[in-house]
Amino acid sequence: MRKLAHFKEPAYRHWCTARHTACRLGSERGHQLNRADVVIVGAGHGGAACAIALRQQGYSGSIALIGSEPELPYERPPLSKEYFSGQKAFDRILIRQSSFWDEKEVRLILNSEVVGVDTTLRELKLSDGSAFGYKKLVWSAGGAARHLTCRGADLEGVHSIRTRADCDRLKREVDGGVRDIVIIGGGYIGLEAAAVLTKFGCRITLLEAQSRILARVAGPELSCFYEEEHRAHGVDVRTGIQIEGLEGLDHVSGVRLADGTVLPADAVIVGIGIVPSIEPLLAAGVRGANGVVIDEFCRTSLAGVFALGDCTAFASAYSGGEMLRVESVQNANDQAACVAKSICGNPEAYRALPWFWSNQYDLKLQTVGLSVGYDQTVIRGRPADRSFSVIYLKRGRVIALDCVNMTKDYVQGQKLIEAGANPTIEMLQDSSVPLKDLL
Repeated sequence: MRKLAHFKEPAYRHWCTARHTACRLGSERGHQLNRADVVIVGAGHGGAACAIALRQQGYSGSIALIGSEPELPYERPPLSKEYFSGQKAFDRILIRQSSFWDEKEVRLILNSEVVGVDTTLRELKLSDGSAFGYKKLVWSAGGAARHLTCRGADLEGVHSIRTRADCDRLKREVDGGVRDIVIIGGGYIGLEAAAVLTKFGCRITLLEAQSRILARVAGPELSCFYEEEHRAHGVDVRTGIQIEGLEGLDHVSGVRLADGTVLPADAVIVGIGIVPSIEPLLAAGVRGANGVVIDEFCRTSLAGVFALGDCTAFASAYSGGEMLRVESVQNANDQAACVAKSICGNPEAYRALPWFWSNQYDLKLQTVGLSVGYDQTVIRGRPADRSFSVIYLKRGRVIALDCVNMTKDYVQGQKLIEAGANPTIEMLQDSSVPLKDLL
């Protein structure tokens, strides 16, 4: 997923990690440095994984990895959990240390954004006005946190949790005494944030517009379980809520609901999804809207341009062919490997089975498959024991599982999905029988 072999001069390490100097130094050393055989836009999981995979597969051409943040590529899932809580220093969530990128000769261009793509010249326009040429382009820019559009959305104290800088800002406020926090959005980001912040003694109110939390990604059984868990930990979970606006002068002080209720808020966390970062590609004529459309080899409609990760839309073999975006580390990593194989001349269609995870309190949720279009659910185990699985069926076949503290079900359930198995309801419900025996 990363490799390169051209920049070994003593100044390279400093150039790789400096915040505002990468393009300037490249300019000083000559225009020939401002191009690479493969340019990867986006230095998150997918972009880093693609650079690593290219080198692992023997790619010897030059690779440049352009990231909008000043930090070396890092893991995002621990940001709102281990990093925020202080269990892990930032250095421990780096995908690789700086020496690795040097050794693999992957040119890092950090704190820089791509604002334009010229597919005729095969050039990128960067935010500082410079140009960067490519032979192959890999777009792995992910997405930006979706913001509120109501009154007060731009007040101080309104947070997203997407980057290290986001988490650092929120942590400073919590360390400074913030205690009343309203979280807007009952998806995994909001729920995980609530679970962590309760440990700091914060009073959490979580607001969800839908009739239940996790409504977009899970069945009612899992939603009900997690609502009860969060309430048991002191979180005020409210569903079916509409927000009129945020109160405050310079800093947020409350959240006004549509019914006129004002909830006190020293801080507000907005976790309502992401907006795919694809504007430059759209302007260049790529096919897409809510994500860049890719084929089974992660190729876009533009010649020489691949895309992967959260910003892509594709027809998954596990969604019945429905076009969708899959926001997960697994998807980013596996699509990165797919892109690398294509660039190295060994194309292999993307057929990976999606999987996800979420840690909240002492609960480990592991999800495999896609529950899109399910028509029946089966509960295996007892939610009251805080160890159970929700199995999703479509026309009798197993298409997905949500497993709470049930790792064996998660592992063995993958085979049921891949095989298109259709066991009886009674067989699935019997937790004394391993799922692997149902094949």
